[in-house]
Amino acid sequence: MRTAGTYVTTTTLGEAVQAFVPHPLPPADPPLAAEGYAAASRRAEMALARLGGVAGLVPSVDWLLYSAIRKEALLTSQIEGTQATLTDLFDDEAGQVLANTADVEEVTNYLRAFRLVRDNLRSEAGLPISVRLLCDAHRLLLDGARGAGKQPGELRRSQNWIGGARPGRAAFVPPPPDQVPGLLADLERFIHDPEPALPPLVRVALVHVQFETIHPFLDGNGRIGRLLIAALLEQWGLLPEPLVYLSGYLKQHQAEYYRRLSAVRTEGDWEGWVGFFLDGVETAATDAERGIVAMASLINADRKHLLAAPRVGAVALRLFELLPLMPRFTIEQVRQKLDTTFPTATAAVKLLHDLGMLSELTGQKKNRLFSYAAYVELLAGSP
Repeated sequence: MRTAGTYVTTTTLGEAVQAFVPHPLPPADPPLAAEGYAAASRRAEMALARLGGVAGLVPSVDWLLYSAIRKEALLTSQIEGTQATLTDLFDDEAGQVLANTADVEEVTNYLRAFRLVRDNLRSEAGLPISVRLLCDAHRLLLDGARGAGKQPGELRRSQNWIGGARPGRAAFVPPPPDQVPGLLADLERFIHDPEPALPPLVRVALVHVQFETIHPFLDGNGRIGRLLIAALLEQWGLLPEPLVYLSGYLKQHQAEYYRRLSAVRTEGDWEGWVGFFLDGVETAATDAERGIVAMASLINADRKHLLAAPRVGAVALRLFELLPLMPRFTIEQVRQKLDTTFPTATAAVKLLHDLGMLSELTGQKKNRLFSYAAYVELLAGSP
């Protein structure tokens, strides 16, 4: 049986525990068997290629990114127990006061961390995927009351553990803190290997497990580890934009997700994890492709409906093009976005409301909240 690491004895909170220190990537003794993942890797890469191609059905890739990135932010946070919903995010962006502010803040923090990583990778002056960049993202992720005491932006300086009220009852004990920098340096070297021997999707799968096993932060490791998946998919040319939200698949199969991660450490079962991961990428890409087709159909049908209406002005058309980026909004937000007057913004909203595209949610005469209801329902209902 292959071993994925070694155990060292360490003491934390007065208890001696066996901490797991992973071997550097790639797996060895024996190495990964290509025949075990080749077909699944091809299927997953083809699903990503189809997803990238079908994105052209929608006039603006920003529309797709708006929903895809928010879904990933929401679902990766839900894996960690956050209760926020997609409509909570839309309402927050519309300036509404929410009861679950802390949960929504965690999701919006992930969005900020995601944008930071993506902006760096797309800028010539930006940081590459590195410990420093992940620490910067972690600082944004834990920004706020819940994360204030968890060393945001810093590698842990104490021993952590997963599961169990105390170390001696832990389900898993990551490496001692003094080994974390060296393990992350090894992981960086693997990521930036100029002559990789493994297909890119397989390498993404390996990196995710290794990061989760090192568990370099006191909190937020799962979310940063899944953010790393999205960053690598884009950096290694598997997707032109982050259109796939893999956390949906991982959340749906959460028990198996954790079981597969554990089996790598306890049994050296990298093949089982890689197979699960590749199936997840294929499923998530196919789901995202189906969602894009449905979105394109809805928007195209509504645009035709709008263009066929009498007395359609330029402001109403411009408002319609904003809706996929602003699915819930107030008239004041429309006025600001379109740089127009309040009466003109009101008239444009009324026209789309009269055509049945917009719903008014408050029943008030002032500070009304409008929703592109069919679009919100489509996003909230898709996988």
